[in-house]
Amino acid sequence: MNITTVGIIGAGTMGNGIAQACAVSGINVVMVDISDQAVAKGIATVSGSLDRLLKKEKITAADKDAALARIKGSTSYDDLKGAQLVIEAATENQDLKVKILKQIDALVAPEVIIASNTSSISITKLAAVTSRADRFIGMHFFNPVPMMALVEIIRGLQTSDATHAAVHALATQLGKTPITVKNAPGFVVNRILVPMINEAFFVLAEGLATPEDIDAGMKLGCNQPIGPLALADMVGLDVCLAVMEVYLSEFGDSKYRPCPLLKEMVAAGRLGRKTGQGVYSY
Repeated sequence: MNITTVGIIGAGTMGNGIAQACAVSGINVVMVDISDQAVAKGIATVSGSLDRLLKKEKITAADKDAALARIKGSTSYDDLKGAQLVIEAATENQDLKVKILKQIDALVAPEVIIASNTSSISITKLAAVTSRADRFIGMHFFNPVPMMALVEIIRGLQTSDATHAAVHALATQLGKTPITVKNAPGFVVNRILVPMINEAFFVLAEGLATPEDIDAGMKLGCNQPIGPLALADMVGLDVCLAVMEVYLSEFGDSKYRPCPLLKEMVAAGRLGRKTGQGVYSY
């Protein structure tokens, strides 16, 4: 399948990042969100990101204009009808994703591939709510999308070889490095990463070290570019908690028990960078 137009549901951090990656690679994008304000904010974010690349002389002004021209913002699902692939990039909430996926499935042509950018929810379960389980796949990008090379391509039990091949080829066209993963909670990267972040909160809660020293230890001792607590603030503490709760539910193993401090901070609305306060203040 030749994918020339990609539909994206969600103009937030992940959605607009995926839109930028596609547009810069010459692919047309229809980015849909619930309000004109959300769509405009997403496009403005892409424009600002392209401006930074322009200042670093990684793209030209003509490249920026061409990329922005390839992105159509919309509040109507009807505008997705011309896409060969639709990527759902909504909040990490299973009920919301199921609602959106059913809407997409009822609207687009039978041959269209539907992908979810979920970071933890079962692709097999999500595929089952559609009428095209063989043309459903996980396409998990990493934040910030324009900078991160990895894409996890997750095959549900029903995903066809043709669907996998088409999405793998697209990821490569976007300049990403795809890895193929079997369906399991958290897939590969977050299965390892989020429990590490959760353990960092246990270490913090026990008073073993300050947040700064915990992060410095992991950066200098494990050669990580960012410490786990600072990373949690960037990802969102609510997202980290949601992922741990999925693991605990799906695996039934107490080793995935969310740290009480993490739960308390989420309850207090201290979600990280997006709220101005998490482990650190912003």
